[in-house]
Amino acid sequence: MKNLFKKAALAPLLMLVGLPAQAASWELDPSESVVSFTYSYGSDPYTGEFKNVQATFNIDPMSPGSCEFTVSIPIADISADSPEVLDYLLDYELFDVDQWPIATFKAAKCSLKSLNSFESEGTLTIRDQTHPISFPFEFEVEVFDGQPRFHLTSEVTIQRLMFGVGQGYWANTGEVPNDVVIKVDAYAVQK
Repeated sequence: MKNLFKKAALAPLLMLVGLPAQAASWELDPSESVVSFTYSYGSDPYTGEFKNVQATFNIDPMSPGSCEFTVSIPIADISADSPEVLDYLLDYELFDVDQWPIATFKAAKCSLKSLNSFESEGTLTIRDQTHPISFPFEFEVEVFDGQPRFHLTSEVTIQRLMFGVGQGYWANTGEVPNDVVIKVDAYAVQK
């Protein structure tokens, strides 16, 4: 019954945009996509952005459980509120960009939660720490300039200390809480 629900929910969408009902490979459009992070310092909220993210998504619209995500995030390309904040973020006590210049997310399993709501199970690697993570996302297929593309949005909270982002002074959560919110507003086109 669940499988029938998946196919019934996705079939009209596929016919609407004329996508083939088979696995498709998609590539992130970095010019249209935003991957940001929000954290607090004291009582003040701050936002930064991961720039030049590269990602490929292999998704079978008729079998969303067999998805594959590969995301590469160049830490040196972070955009921050000020040059001083950026220096702190790139320093060895936080991201340590000299030793670990790339963060990655990889997933090989997705599950359908509702009509356009999914969750992928994968691993996130930041610095030298890799941990499993559930990545919930909304997924819509649309036509842009006559070509199919998908729009993926997500918001997930991670604990920075689990990934080693916070050594020495920054390990204290009194000023900088452990929780960091990652927001994704991504567009991808078929390869």
